[in-house]
Formats: sequence, C-alpha cells, structure tokens
Amino acid sequence: MVEVGDSAPDFSAPLANGDVEPFTLSEDLDGPVVLAFFPGAFTSVCTSEMNTLQDDLGRFEESGATLYGVSVDTPFALNEFREQEGLEFDLVSDTNKEIIASYDVAMDFDDLGYHGVAKRAAFVLDGDREITYAWVSDDPGAEPDYDELTEAADEAA
Repeated sequence: MVEVGDSAPDFSAPLANGDVEPFTLSEDLDGPVVLAFFPGAFTSVCTSEMNTLQDDLGRFEESGATLYGVSVDTPFALNEFREQEGLEFDLVSDTNKEIIASYDVAMDFDDLGYHGVAKRAAFVLDGDREITYAWVSDDPGAEPDYDELTEAADEAA
C-alpha cells in the first residue's frame, strides 16, 4: 500500500465532470489534491461520504486543494450520481481497476459475489505528488475523519 512520504502513483482515467474528459493526475496536478476512494455510487455510505465532502468543499478550496472522488463505476454512472447528489467536484472512473490496484485499495464483497471495488480511503497529495496523508479502511461502513482530512489538505498547501 502507498504510505505517507511515497510518491503517489500516476494514473490516467476518464473524469466525470458533467461531461467525460480524459484526466491524468500528473498533468492536471495544480497544488494539493485529495483523492477520496469509495466503493460505489448510489450506495448509502458512499452517498453520505460524498455529500459530507461536498459540504466541506469550501474548506478544501480555501486551502487550494482539489478534491476528486474515485470509484470503479463508469463515468456515465458517476455523472448521474454527481447530478442527483449535487456534487460540485469531479469523479474519476477507474473501470479498469488500475488505480485501486496501484494504490492497493481494492476489496471484494465475497458474500455478494462482487469483486474489485475500492476500499473507502483518502489520500492527500502535495503539489509534488508526495502523499502527505493516508487513511484506508477495511470496513466499508467506515467514513474518514473529515476534520482530519481537511486539516491534512491545509498542511499540504
């Protein structure tokens, strides 16, 4: 798993931003970045988490950090999720599951027969793509400490 002090793995993936555009982390990095991995759009805990992050969006923006949600959902599903929930930050579609593999945050729901989704995780990257904060949960019902996450974004600025 990537840890604090590591260089964040670079990736290219579709970005759901109301449209679908190509996105490459290293090319679009402009100051601190918060990557919030979540198992699946339209699920209860993920919806709660993304809405809480939306509520905190101003705090991230004040620190100059850009927030991205990351899941294995298609960009079209993520755009619908953004619209239904009123999310104003972009979501990264990792349908090929390369990002969750490179950040070592893949998990399975064996009892449901659903494999290869993102663990709930949050990483803060500074402007040089160094990981300055990492939180990963094996409990899909857990949510990050949002105050701690916004403080980490402040410190990465």
